[in-house]
Amino acid sequence: MGDPNRRAIVELLRTGDRSVQELADALPISRPAVSRHLKLLKDAGLVADHAEGTRRLYRLHEEGVEAVRAYLQQVWGEAAARFKLTAEN
Repeated sequence: MGDPNRRAIVELLRTGDRSVQELADALPISRPAVSRHLKLLKDAGLVADHAEGTRRLYRLHEEGVEAVRAYLQQVWGEAAARFKLTAEN
């Protein structure tokens, strides 16, 4: 998620399933670049795909996204609690 194009792809997929072409049309990168980002996101468990006719549609993989959210909440939640405790003292 460190790459701005991957973050943009995740944002676009929040609204529903999209093909590589639809994603490429909405981004300043090529179809092959979108495909490479999707492969990384899929390998990380954040994106899933399925065939619809002759095209592949990509969507957010809810379990993967939830796992990342829970991890970030744990890490940042603890940091925020320590910061609050320090600020109050």
